[in-house]
Amino acid sequence: MLFAALAYIAWGLFPLYFKRLSGVDALEVIAHRTVWSLVFVAIVLAVLRRWAWLGPVLRSPKLLATCTLSALLLSSNWLVYVWAVQHGHVVEASLGYFINPLVNVMLGFVFLRERLRPVQWLAIGLAAAGVIWLTVTAGRLPWIALVLALSFGFYGLMRKTAHLGALEGLTLETLILSPFAVAALVWWTAQGTSALAQGDASQVGLLLMAGPLTAVPLLLFAAGARRITLTTLGLVQYLSPTIQFLLGVWLYHEPLAGARLMGFVLIWSALIVYSAESLWRGRRAARSPSP
Repeated sequence: MLFAALAYIAWGLFPLYFKRLSGVDALEVIAHRTVWSLVFVAIVLAVLRRWAWLGPVLRSPKLLATCTLSALLLSSNWLVYVWAVQHGHVVEASLGYFINPLVNVMLGFVFLRERLRPVQWLAIGLAAAGVIWLTVTAGRLPWIALVLALSFGFYGLMRKTAHLGALEGLTLETLILSPFAVAALVWWTAQGTSALAQGDASQVGLLLMAGPLTAVPLLLFAAGARRITLTTLGLVQYLSPTIQFLLGVWLYHEPLAGARLMGFVLIWSALIVYSAESLWRGRRAARSPSP
């Protein structure tokens, strides 16, 4: 529980880090994050001597294609999230991760032919009503939230079919993306427009931290996920968007007018219904005698 909680708390505090990099273009931040994440996870794998998986993966075109798609989804998710934080949309970004569990349920229904229970349909309906309400009151779709929820949902779907561990998956994804990230960084630096060319030491230091800040929460999550039930993990995951939401409202003073708050209330109600039903079913299953 502690490992999982620390992972989600770390992810929830990410706006504090990316706000400090507001002077760096979001695309460059993602390029640095990709490269330094690869360096960090490569060091971890070298220490653990866990490279045996890479050969079979590289000889599997189907798995490489799946991981390439998951890498594109992950980088898109990172880019939209960093841009949102840098441009004062932390609250809307948090909304994306609030509705992500319900997006996962819908993706399971559509692509994995998982049957949805009536209470799950109710939760999805409440969340959809919340999104519609936010769209009507704001005059636009909450596109940041929807892109984050859908990209991370499809990313999870791709990773579910790839059958790679968290550390190995991140290594392969950053390995696929790094040639493009390195080429972009070299080009921007040669043009004199990158943080490496014109940034100060603290800014460069923050960019170098992107590797461990990306990988360490993932390792904590993997350690926690192996030791607690999926139901418990499903409840702990709300730590991250809750922290982001509180940072957006109380620290960055982003607007949360009454009409907008109503949309959030509908989505929170959906999560309460969904989580309560999942918790009830989990306890019921635990009490049932083994066959």
